[in-house]
Amino acid sequence: MRLQAPLHDKLLASKTILLLRDKITEGGRISKDEAFGLVLAEGPALFELLFAANSIRDFFREDTISLCSILNARSGGCTEDCAFCAQSSISAAPAGKYPLKPLSIVKKAAEAARQHKSKHFCVVTGGRDVSDKDLGKIAAMVEAIREAGLLPCATLGFIKAGQLRTLIDAGLSRYHHNIETSAAFFPDICTTHSFEDKLRTIETVIASGCSLCSGGIFGMGESWADRLDMAFLLRDLDVDSVPINFLMPIEGTKMAETYKTPLTALEALKIIAIYRFILPTKEIRICGGRLHTLGQLNSLIFMAGADGLLIGNYLTTPGRAEADDLELIDALGLKA
Repeated sequence: MRLQAPLHDKLLASKTILLLRDKITEGGRISKDEAFGLVLAEGPALFELLFAANSIRDFFREDTISLCSILNARSGGCTEDCAFCAQSSISAAPAGKYPLKPLSIVKKAAEAARQHKSKHFCVVTGGRDVSDKDLGKIAAMVEAIREAGLLPCATLGFIKAGQLRTLIDAGLSRYHHNIETSAAFFPDICTTHSFEDKLRTIETVIASGCSLCSGGIFGMGESWADRLDMAFLLRDLDVDSVPINFLMPIEGTKMAETYKTPLTALEALKIIAIYRFILPTKEIRICGGRLHTLGQLNSLIFMAGADGLLIGNYLTTPGRAEADDLELIDALGLKA
């Protein structure tokens, strides 16, 4: 008799996960209470959760994995105090510092990204925002990226409507601006700008009609309530692409000093799966910290519901060889 209760609980958990999967594929949405129920999945139920998330990915996103590449086009000199960032004003990390890179380097990087089957190519600048002088140069980069056969994306911090219009006219396809975490936890990771500042920029992007990419970083000490709050806010904002990053505690950053309980690989996979349940039709892209956090379970990200991947190097840390990721996607029977 003592074995029956745990078995009953496991069967109940499995049935609940499958019922929620069917609810979503039939056009429904899960509530926050239901999402909290998924958080409790452990052991065999966790693998049922991953299986169900994979089914949702396949139903809405099919078998194509969207790839993107980024270029750190301007580094250092940031005025913001983000605790996780090597380029922040309070960081002692040895991050490079250089002005906006020349157009020739951007063209070369975009062509290499195209060869590696990237769909999007993102120009990233460190700092709070960009000057109108740099904006003109970035507009030329956007044009060159589109001419290379890629969809141009930009990460330029806080941006004004007029500046964004200039880039859209040059061919910008998507603007990336992470909210990073929940509104409640945000003051723990940044004090030089507010969560409301983030939302104002996102509202500017939405109003422009430009595609929006927005997500965050996990493993900074946030709770599951913070993770779910962020997911449901992203659902309300109707973002197109959701980047999921896992904290890489870079020596010299404030976050490295307070980094106490790193995410396990299974918890990271659970985050991906639950985000797929909450955001079934959206692009869920796995970005920074993937190998650091997932290790040998890296190959399960797509089986947990992801349908997008940042390949190549990150902003201040090296990534994985593009050929290795293309080989992984092919081995899983998916398409890049």
